[in-house]
Amino acid sequence: MDILIKLTMKEADRYNIIKELFERKLTEEEARKKMGLESVRQVRRIKSRVKKEGINGVVHRSRGKPSNRRFNQMFTDNVINIIKERYMDFKPTYAAEKLFENHLIRISSESLRKLMTKVGIWKPGSRKKPRKRRVWRERKDNYGEMQQFDGSYHKWFEERGDECCLLLSVDDANGEITHAKFDENEGVIAVFLFWLEYFKKHGLPLSIYLDKFSTYKINHPSAVDNKELITQFQRATNQIGIKLITAHSPEAKGRVERMFGTLQDRLVKELRLAGISSKEKANVFLEKFIPQFNKKFAVVPKKKADIHRVVTKKLKNRLPQIFSIQSERKIQNDYTIMFKNQFFQLEEQQPTTVFKKDIVTVEEHLNGEIKICVKEHYLKYQVLPERPKKQNIPLAALVRQKASWTPPMNHPWRKFNYSQKTYQNFMPVSV
Repeated sequence: MDILIKLTMKEADRYNIIKELFERKLTEEEARKKMGLESVRQVRRIKSRVKKEGINGVVHRSRGKPSNRRFNQMFTDNVINIIKERYMDFKPTYAAEKLFENHLIRISSESLRKLMTKVGIWKPGSRKKPRKRRVWRERKDNYGEMQQFDGSYHKWFEERGDECCLLLSVDDANGEITHAKFDENEGVIAVFLFWLEYFKKHGLPLSIYLDKFSTYKINHPSAVDNKELITQFQRATNQIGIKLITAHSPEAKGRVERMFGTLQDRLVKELRLAGISSKEKANVFLEKFIPQFNKKFAVVPKKKADIHRVVTKKLKNRLPQIFSIQSERKIQNDYTIMFKNQFFQLEEQQPTTVFKKDIVTVEEHLNGEIKICVKEHYLKYQVLPERPKKQNIPLAALVRQKASWTPPMNHPWRKFNYSQKTYQNFMPVSV
C-alpha cells in the first residue's frame, strides 16, 4: 500500500539536491551551499537518512508529534481556572499581564490567546474593513507643546456605581497621560477645576487640542458671522495665553480617543479588582495608576525640553478670577443689579466711581462666591431679600468717600462767577 507523503517546498528542494548528490552531479560542498546549511556534516546526515528511509529522510522528525515546549495539562487547567474565576472578560494581552503580576504565571499573550480561543473564552474578531484614508499628523517635538483633551461618559464602575465622566489630557509629544479626573459631567465648572489642577501640577501648555463640545466652542449658526461669540472656557484660555485648536473629527485627536478605548478596557477592570465604586476613591486610585500606565505605554519625544510656561505669582493670584463664570449686567437707577433672580444693592461708598447704567461683570467663583467687578475693582454690595420697589436714587454717582459737608445754595463758593471780567482782574500786570 502506497503512503502519500506531503512535502514542503523546502523539503522537496532538499530531496532533489540529495538525488543530484547521489548521481555525483554535485559535491557535498556545493550541496551545502544550495541547501543553505552551515556545515558539510549536516549534508552528510541528511544524505544518510535519505539512503536509509528514502524520501522520508528529508521530512522533519518533529512533524506530527507534540511540541517539546508545550504546556502540560495541569498548567493549562490552572491558567484556565484563574481566567474563568477573575479575568473572564479580559483580553488575552491584558490577562497575560495580570497572570504574571498577580499570580507569577509567565505565559505569552499569543499562547494565552490560542488557549482562550480553544476553550471558548476568547473569540477572535473579524478583520476590519479598510477605513477612510486620512493624512497622518506627526507628533509635536516637545513635552507641553500640545495637550489633547476630552471627556468620556462611560460606566466606569460598571453596575457598582453611577455613570460619570472621565476628563483626560494626553501630551501629543510622548503620548503620556498628563492629568485625569472623574467628575459628574463635562460642564464648564468641571473643566475649569480640571485645568486649575493641571496648571498647579505642570504649568501652562502652549495649546490644547479638543472637540467642538458646547463647553469649548459656540456652535450656533450665527457664530459664523459673529466670531466674537466665545465660551467661558475660550475667554479664560485667551486671558492666560493658551491657544485652543478645535478638531473637525474624532480621528484628528486620535491619541486621546484611542487612550479612552484602552482605559475603558483596562481601567474599568482595575477599578473592579480594587473594589472601587465612587468618584472620590477613583480619583485617589488614578494617582497611583497613571504613573504605572505611562511607564508602560508612553513614548520618547523627539526633544527633551519641557516647554510648559511657568505660572507666575501674579497670574496665580488672578486664576480664581479668570476661571470664574462671568456675565455682564447693567446698574439700575436705584443702584441695584439683578442676577439669577437675586438682587444686589450697591453700597454708597465704593473703591471707584460708579454711575447709573454702567456695565459691570458678575463673577461666579468656583468656591461659590459672587463678586461684582467694574474697572478692575470689586464693588461692595448687599443681597436684598426681595425685589426692590422702583425708585430713582438722587445720587449722581457712587464715589470713594461720602462727602461730610455740602455747601448751601447761598454760599459764596456757589455764587463765584468765572466771567471774562473777573478773569482779567486776576491777570498779572506787565511792567
